[in-house]
Amino acid sequence: MTTVTPPWAYTLELPHDPRSPGIARATLRAVLDARALSSLTPTAELLAAELLSNAHLHTTGPYALRLRSVGSGRVRVGVWDTDPRVPPGFVGGDCAPPGLEDEGGRGLHLVRACAGSWGAAELGGSGGKMLWAEV
Repeated sequence: MTTVTPPWAYTLELPHDPRSPGIARATLRAVLDARALSSLTPTAELLAAELLSNAHLHTTGPYALRLRSVGSGRVRVGVWDTDPRVPPGFVGGDCAPPGLEDEGGRGLHLVRACAGSWGAAELGGSGGKMLWAEV
């Protein structure tokens, strides 16, 4: 007999605090472990770290981590923030690789290299945006 796993989702709302990305990553590990998806943890945590860091560095308001199932053995890692602007190169188009001396600019390349798919949704008005990546 085949069983069907119902879809699930978790959302963790975070204040704009330097400890928030670490708390979100710990929550991600706990959720994936509870869902018997701990094999996805290293990649999902890397993707979440990049998205959470960008939300913390480039916005001043709260942000949120959203995890949801997208099929058997797959999870979508999303980060919502209050800024409606999608980073250049995140959806469509290429982005230039960072220079050897650059301190930033590698996050999008890591997302593209590690995620099965990725995207963004502008939420209109003052709703901000959601950046996501699947693993």
